[in-house]
Amino acid sequence: MKRILKELYGSGILFFYFFKWPFFIVFPYLYNNGLNNNYILNILWFFMAGLILKDFYMLFKDRGS
Repeated sequence: MKRILKELYGSGILFFYFFKWPFFIVFPYLYNNGLNNNYILNILWFFMAGLILKDFYMLFKDRGS
């Protein structure tokens, strides 16, 4: 069970690491061109925006030290 959780955690990290920028950029385009209001995708977009803001925060925080 512990091995399965580690694999899920690792795959989730890889998924969100490589998926956040394409989803963050493409989703507003799709939304403005006829994508219906989907609450799960909206929440996922805000989550990706938070991850991107966290990356910028960590970049500047580490650079300032």
